[in-house]
Amino acid sequence: MEFLLLLIFALFTATVLKGSHASVPPELYWQSMLPNTPFPKTLKDFLHPADIGKKITFSFQEDYMPENSLEIPRTTYDVAYWPDNRKFVKKSISNATTVYFLYHDLLPGKNMRIIFTKSTNGSNFLPRKIAESIPFSSNKFPEILNYFSIKSTSKESEIMKQTIEECEAPPIRGEDKYCATSLESLVDLVAAKFGQNVQAIYNEAEEENKKQEYTILQGIKMMGENHMVCHKQKYAYAVFYCHRIKDTKVYKVPLMGVDGSKAEAAVVCHMDTSAWHPHHYAFQILNVKPGGPPICHFLNSDAIVWISSS
Repeated sequence: MEFLLLLIFALFTATVLKGSHASVPPELYWQSMLPNTPFPKTLKDFLHPADIGKKITFSFQEDYMPENSLEIPRTTYDVAYWPDNRKFVKKSISNATTVYFLYHDLLPGKNMRIIFTKSTNGSNFLPRKIAESIPFSSNKFPEILNYFSIKSTSKESEIMKQTIEECEAPPIRGEDKYCATSLESLVDLVAAKFGQNVQAIYNEAEEENKKQEYTILQGIKMMGENHMVCHKQKYAYAVFYCHRIKDTKVYKVPLMGVDGSKAEAAVVCHMDTSAWHPHHYAFQILNVKPGGPPICHFLNSDAIVWISSS
């Protein structure tokens, strides 16, 4: 009953603000909807208005993906929609950064090679009014390409199409998913799911863009199981893929690099992988199968975990 009332309140507030204050600054809208949650630094980086006339460029190098690959998969975290294409099997991962690891390795003293990078795609949020005026669906993809003057044969086109398909793909068993195409729609989603008592967790590192060995320190903290993770997608403007999966735990993990710098990473652990796509990248590098041992992963530095604080 309490959750239902929070949901009704959040939707009502969002409707009033959306209808009456279309030009409300993003920070003010955030404060009105999530007054108990500080604005995450990782989101502030994407607040500058997106230049929709700018040529769109993407990087195929994922933040934490291993090097020397034949082909980098387009996304790291979608567990339902995965290409039936095994060309991305690695030639060598001896110098790879850690993306996925087994749950039993989440222990103080464990060493992992990590790089805390900023977003690989410099796209920013569009105002909600503009974002909602642009189609975001596969059946209108030619119209989207025309809007941004992107050739249908380009790599940019391929990546944008994959992002849309990932958002449109049906959720797996026990998953709740949504793609937010503006900051305001992201805020609405968080408020609808958690009300006004929500905490935002994300990576914080003293040293960025430097691959090095990190050691897990004492003080690993389990933050809860009632959460939602939002990953920034590769697209012409900022789009966040948000999902909740049952039997998942979130941890804050303290780390120290070989250079003495400290970091605190957000780590998500999936206790049940039986519904994951059998070709998922994690199964290949860990040599396990769906439904096997629990799997954890670090998050990109432009991802956010939302956890109920009530």
